Amino acid sequence: MHDYRRGESILGAFILGGLVGAALGLLFSPRSGRENREYVSAKAHEYWGEGKDLYETSRAKVVDETEELRHKIDAARDRLKEQVEAATETAKAKVSEMASAERRMVDTTEAKAQEALDRLQQKTQAPITPGAGVEPTL
Repeated sequence: MHDYRRGESILGAFILGGLVGAALGLLFSPRSGRENREYVSAKAHEYWGEGKDLYETSRAKVVDETEELRHKIDAARDRLKEQVEAATETAKAKVSEMASAERRMVDTTEAKAQEALDRLQQKTQAPITPGAGVEPTL
């Protein structure tokens, strides 16, 4: 059984049928061989010119669309670069702001710790007097 899902066999059969039909048409044509050759030559030149025009038009369109697409990609790349730069600047500002707040907290904590150490040092340097609220334990 033949598998018609294969496109190449159908395309081959179509092309072969077209060639056989063209050959039979030329053989049984009411025109002479010279007239047929001239007719086929004129049509071949006509189709060749149309094919060249179609190719050049298609090529120009592809070039134009490629350039347009390239410009769109460049514009998108520039927008993305601007967005990344803006996000970077925002992040830097927030990090700087948070770093300043952290520095203030560290300075405050350091000052409080220094105060506590100073008070502790003062208490350890003060002489212990009996009856001053602190009883030595033995």
